[in-house]
Amino acid sequence: MKGFKEFLLRGNVIDLAVAVVIGAAFTAIVTSIVNAIINPLIGAVFNASSLDKALIWKIPTVSGGHAPLMFGSVIGAVINFVIVAAVVYFALVVPVNHLKKVAFDRVKNNEEQTPQDVPPTDVEVLVEIRDLLRAQQGGDAAVGGTGGGAHVAPPSAPEGPGIAGTTKL
Repeated sequence: MKGFKEFLLRGNVIDLAVAVVIGAAFTAIVTSIVNAIINPLIGAVFNASSLDKALIWKIPTVSGGHAPLMFGSVIGAVINFVIVAAVVYFALVVPVNHLKKVAFDRVKNNEEQTPQDVPPTDVEVLVEIRDLLRAQQGGDAAVGGTGGGAHVAPPSAPEGPGIAGTTKL
């Protein structure tokens, strides 16, 4: 059940669902435009009320009758498809591609520019503190006189367990 929930909540599935719903609503608008405006205009050229009734060819059947081939209906479907594809391309694809390009360019420009007021990292702060402590104690060689850093115990530290004279606590 968890895998199914993850599948449903993916961005791709939600985007697809939105696209299907918007596509269905948009198809109704385009179909109305084609049926109310474009079909009558083209139908007027072919002396028909719509493309569904234009360019009908009758072919003989085996039983002796005639079967209608409705080329006007096919032309209407092709016109409908071309209009839907053009509107989707120009109303959705072109603007989204432009926005993606603008966003990509903005990210690219931000990566190329180094910010002036970048706060130091934890490591940089710790290194600075270490250097200040060393400077307060009299230089780099002040700790233990060896310059070995914080891992070397001062000479006055008591000896701990281990090999005598080598381990300080």
